[in-house]
This record gives sequence, structure tokens and C-alpha cells, in this order.
Amino acid sequence: MTYTIEKVTTLIGARRYGEQDANIGFLLTDSRSLCFPEETLFFALKSQRNDGHNYIPELYRRGVKNFVVTTVPAGYDTDYADANFLKVVDTREALQRLAERHRDEFDIPIVGITGSNGKTMVKEWLNQLMSPDMKVTRSPRSYNSQIGVPLSVWLMDEHTRLGIFEAGISQPGEMLALRDIIQPTIAVLTNLGAAHQENFESMEAKCREKAILFHDAETIVYHEDDEVVARVVEGLNYKGEKLCWSEKDHKAPMYVKSIEKKASATTVTYIYKGGEENWYSIPFIDDASVTNSIVCAAVALKLGVKADQLDERMMQLEPVAMRLEVKEGRHGCTLINDSYNSDFNSLDIALDFMNRRPDHKGRRRTLILSDIFQSGEEAGKLYREVGDLAGKRGVEKFIGIGPEITHHADEIQIGEKFFFTSVETFIRSEVFKSLRDEVILLKGARQFGFDQITELLVQKVHETVLEVNLNAVVENLNYYRSFMRPETKLVCMIKADAYGAGSVEIAKTLQDHRVDYLAVAVADEGAMLRGNGITSNIMIMNPELSAFKTMFDYDLEPEVYSFRLLDALVKAAEKEGITGYPVHVKLDTGMHRLGFDPEKDMDELITRLKNQNAIIPRSVFSHFVGSDSDDFDAFSAEQFARFDAGSKKLQEAFDHKILRHIDNSAGIEHFPERQLDMCRLGLGLYGVNSRNNQIINNVSTLKTTILQLRHVAADQTVGYSRKGKLTQDSVIAAIPIGYADGLNRHLGNRRGYCLVNGQRAEYVGNICMDVAMVDVTGIECREGDSVEIFGDHLPVTVLSEILETIPYEVLTGISNRVKRVYFQD
Repeated sequence: MTYTIEKVTTLIGARRYGEQDANIGFLLTDSRSLCFPEETLFFALKSQRNDGHNYIPELYRRGVKNFVVTTVPAGYDTDYADANFLKVVDTREALQRLAERHRDEFDIPIVGITGSNGKTMVKEWLNQLMSPDMKVTRSPRSYNSQIGVPLSVWLMDEHTRLGIFEAGISQPGEMLALRDIIQPTIAVLTNLGAAHQENFESMEAKCREKAILFHDAETIVYHEDDEVVARVVEGLNYKGEKLCWSEKDHKAPMYVKSIEKKASATTVTYIYKGGEENWYSIPFIDDASVTNSIVCAAVALKLGVKADQLDERMMQLEPVAMRLEVKEGRHGCTLINDSYNSDFNSLDIALDFMNRRPDHKGRRRTLILSDIFQSGEEAGKLYREVGDLAGKRGVEKFIGIGPEITHHADEIQIGEKFFFTSVETFIRSEVFKSLRDEVILLKGARQFGFDQITELLVQKVHETVLEVNLNAVVENLNYYRSFMRPETKLVCMIKADAYGAGSVEIAKTLQDHRVDYLAVAVADEGAMLRGNGITSNIMIMNPELSAFKTMFDYDLEPEVYSFRLLDALVKAAEKEGITGYPVHVKLDTGMHRLGFDPEKDMDELITRLKNQNAIIPRSVFSHFVGSDSDDFDAFSAEQFARFDAGSKKLQEAFDHKILRHIDNSAGIEHFPERQLDMCRLGLGLYGVNSRNNQIINNVSTLKTTILQLRHVAADQTVGYSRKGKLTQDSVIAAIPIGYADGLNRHLGNRRGYCLVNGQRAEYVGNICMDVAMVDVTGIECREGDSVEIFGDHLPVTVLSEILETIPYEVLTGISNRVKRVYFQD
């Protein structure tokens, strides 16, 4: 669904500056998450540490033309002549009001979920239970805040038949706005816990705040056996349907008669609204999953799921990807990483998980725990309860980190225990160094930096270096931009470690020069970039089925080229609670490598894309087979015709703008009329013009040094298998580079050469793993002198021609043990 900018102006009560027509389909509050600038409305939110107004110039340059602001930029009518600015008193309230008005458009069941724990699991399981019958729109991940809720509700469209949204609060006065946005027909309170308790005078006060979600709901779902919850509900004078559940009251609308746990499944027997006895089973045995399943059962039955359907679907429930992860660690350890927060209830859940996790090795269980915040409880009592809980959950070794938990060390009654005031002191300790053969639960508040522990638990000295000229990268970028229309976007390929140049520094340079997209081959490359501060859009060209979670976690946008990949990606996104995730659709127009058939597959592809809301096509593209050669121009024309037809058909099926791109480096120059919405710059960025195999501006220079000089008589040989036969007395230099560094063995035996002090020196004998030998007879040189393998004076294209290959192979073959040295003039 889209709204005209005029309609949005009216809905939020704004004063409009600018007269540009626009349709709004996407709301943005974080400039780093920009994906669809053409239809994006940016809300310039203010916080204590940041001001969204500071990002308006950058967003404008990236294509955003519509902004909600409290202050209109000076010179808006000249500097932002084609933009609209909607001025309001409070941008966050404007965002919330727009979402509220959007919610008013829907007369469908809406489930609002609040509670201290279990919100995300209940939401995701309800989606799994209900999505076979209808299209469900739900909160992505844990979008349950004052910002996340309106962004979630905005995702509903004309196909939505059920909305499921989380509502999270941390202090009094927050729920009212969320209630007005969600307007639930069914309101759910999962449970009460200690999270954010320090902001409320009592548990009952927090419950009353959460229960504001119940107001005006047709049905409320809660646990009747919780005395605090029951008392608060009783005081609401609520007139709607109370769909409470109970293990004690057989008259309760959802009476849980029995819970039977087996080795790997749990069966719940229940009576719904006084009817006949029924049951369902779930493939989980932990207490949290059982409780959450009961809440889901009550809601699903209310929404019309039959008892036999419920039993069938409950047993098919899949684990919800939360924040807890299990990883194999070093020294025989297994890590259970839940180091996102540290509160008592979530600690109990994590300890329960660890305790129930089979360990055939019989390793001891270790808990590494930080100070616990937001408990609202006296510290001594709190840590005494923590010690009791840990002991009951099978913890044999306790490591406390933080000043408060250290101060209350005596309250922890675990046999083997250690305490440190900070992560840094722990890492330097013998306790850390001695971690061996243990199952370790990491449970820490985010500010303690437990990721340092994770990284350590889950040096290159080399005289051969690859010098990378960052100025040349920028010059090459601008060279190709000079052939492009200003409005055409650009994807820069930095896969294979930026063609050997080192993706992190190249990405930083490109990001600084505001390229629209970066592209890598696999998700791990993208995750590494994110970990090094890269916030640009990142495309994954070869997504692997095992890497979906990595892509979701790091906002990496995958290419989709087959129905198998499409289905798996949709399923993974739905499991993660993700909606509207951008993907890039690949069409096979003649390469016959990967891609959908633009003639045979488009109808089925469109149908599948339209029948889900987990992913959304951001772009559609294809590859020219031979844009680097005039010989293939006729075939290139055929390819473009196929792509043009297929891509237009895809665009016609969707309201939002789908970027089209087919030109690569060679195509940008050779086929300017086919630049379309975006182009992809690969080899040209690194200085090689694939149209003529000439160097534009050289980026990478591979250098080494002379280790040793040796005089060798004419009757001697050099290297393995005596391949290096000499015909005269010679001076042979050994250089510290070999095929393990990326120096191709086929250059040996005088087939290839390097430059020593600017003069040609042939490789003699076989190139070894770590060392090569070159003939420097007649060249004035000494040990320690520089040797150029390829670079400014010996183009990489010379080596590729000798090897009868392409420059890509030479550049990407340089191993990671070769140190990269970056410079700019």
C-alpha cells in the first residue's frame, strides 16, 4: 500500500514545504537501512545522542526526496528543490500517528502481545499456526518499541488478513501510544518478570501499565494463575471476553488439564470453553516453550483453528531464532551465547536450555554472568537467588563479571566460583586461560562487552606485500561514473576480498564516495564488512542456504536465482520473523550459469513472490556474456531483449520501484543506452579495462624483496627436479614469494618474469611454495632490494596474457598471508 505525499501530510497534521508529487510506501528512521529511496519517507528523529536531521543531506544524495522534520533545512527550495519537507512538532509522534491512521484502514483481527518474556516466541509460533490459512503480517524480529511498533504496523497491506504485533515497554507512560497504534482485537499478556522493574514502583504497577493494551480489545488472553495479573485484570472493569488459561481452575476458558513431558516432546491436554477434552503435542520440553504454546493455543482456537488442526500444526512448530546461539568453541568447549541481556527470568530460560542440552562428553557446565540490571530487587537477595537458580540448573562452575556481582560473591553458593570486575581482567586471568572441555553459558548485559569473550573462545610476518593505491580506486570509480547518467546507481563489486585488494579498506573508500551498493560473493564476506563499520547496502551474489541467518543478522541482501533458493529463503525469513526483506532477482539471458528463465519462469516467479511477505524484490538483473568484445554485440542485443521483457513483466506485478541492471564494467562504456537504473562496476574499479585489456589507473602492486643472492655455475641446476637448467654462470636471487602466496607455478622455468630494480628478471626453475628464484645476471642489485611481481611498471595484464588467463584470476589469487599496505597521495 502506498499513500500520496498529500495524504500523508494530512494524516500527520504537517505543514508541507515543497510541491513534488510522491507516493510513499516505505518509512525510514535509520539512514543506514535505506533500501527504496524513491518511495521512502524519512523521519528525522531526535535522541539524546543523535539527530536524524544531520542525515538529510546524505539521504537526499542517495535519492530520498521526502522528509518529516521539526526544522526545515535552510535553502530547502534551492538545495533540495525536488524534495518535500513535512514540518511537525515531534517527528516520533508523527511516525506513530501515521501508523495509527494506517491501522484504521484495516477491519481484521489484530493480536497485540505484551509481557516480560515470550513475546517474540508467541508471535512467531502464532504465525506458524495461522499462516496456512491466511496472510499474516507481524513485527519483524523484536520490533516492539515506540519506534518499532509503528514501523511494524505500517507493514500491513491490502492482502493482510491477520496482524500480530509485539508491544514492549520499559517505563510508565509508554503503553498508551502503542495501544493506540496496534488497536488489538485480541490482547495477550504472556507473563510478568523482572525486566525494567527498576522503573516501576511495584510488579503490580508494571502489570497495570502493560494491561493498558487490554483497553478496548474484544478479547484478552492472560494467565489466571498469576495472582498479580489476575488482580490487575479484575480491577480493570473489563467488559470484553476474558480468555484466561489456568492449570487450577477447571472452569477457565482455557483449562490446562495436564502437561506430560517425554524425551523430546510435550503433550498438553486442555478443555477449551467447556467443550470436550483435547490435546496437542509440541517438539519441545522446556518450561518456557510449554507456557508459550498454551498462549498460542488459546489465541489460535479463538481465531478459528480446529482442535485437530491445532494438534497437527503444534507438532510442526519450529524453534524461533532468538538471541541465544550455540557455537563450537576452542579447547573442546561448547558456547551457548546469550550475551544480549542479563535479567533473572531470561537467565532462568538460558540455564534451562543448557541444563536440558544433551552432552555425551559429560563436560561440566559453566556460567559466565555479568551484573544484573533492571531487577528492582535488593542486590544481596537477587544474587542469592541467582546462586540458587544456577545450582538447581546444574551449574558446576560460576564466573561472575562486574563490580556488583563481585561485591556479593558470598551470596553465590556454587562450589567452584571466580569473580572479576571487568571482562578485560577476566580475559587476562588464568581462569580464562584454563577453560577446557566445558559447556559455557555466556549471559551478560550488552554494556559489559561479552563479545570479546566470544571472539576469543570461538600474525602475519611476511616481506611480500600488496600495495593498494586508494587514490587509483577513486579515480577509476570516477572514470566510469563519467560515462553514466547522474541518476543511474552503481554497484561496486568487492567480492573475493575486493579482487585481492582487501575488501575492508576498499569498502571504506567506496562508502566514503557514496556508492549505492557493495557486492560480495558470500555472506561471510558481508558480515566481515559489517563488523568493520561498513553501513552501505551490501548485495550477496552467491547466497548459500546455510548462511541465511548471517544475512539477516547483518542486513545483507541476497541474490535469488532459483525456486529452490527462493523457497528456502522465504522459509528462513519467516522463521526469523522478517518481513519485506530486499532481494535481487537474477535472470538467465544467455550466460546459462544461474538465474530464472525470463521467458518460462516469470509467471511462477511473480506468483510466488506475491504470495508471501517475507521478501521483496529490490532489483532484477542479468549478465552480459561478452560486453567486452564487439564480436558478441548481436548476442548482447538478444540478451538485452530477453532481460528487458522479463524485467518489465516483474515490475508490472509490483507497485514499488524495482531497479533494473545489466551493464557491467565493459557495458557501461560499450552499451550506455542499457545502463537502466543501475550498473555494476567490477574489474574496471581495480584499473583494468576489459574492453582492451589496458590499465586505466593501477590499483594493486605486488612487491617482495631479495632474500639471498647466489652465484651458480653453468653446469648446475636451480630448484626442484633440476628443472632450472643454466647455460652460463649466473647470479640467482631467491625471493620470498611462492605459489602459496599466489604466484602461479606456470610462470616458472623462464616462462614469466618480474622486475628487479626496474629490469626484467626471469623465474628460474619451478616456483616453490614459499620461495621463487629469479635470474638477476647482469642486473645491479643486492640482498634486500625491491622486486615488483606486477604493478605500476609491470601490468597485471602481462602476467595474465603469459598465463593465458584473465586478470581476475591473477588478482584474486593473492593469498591472505600477503600483507596489504594501503596508501593514498
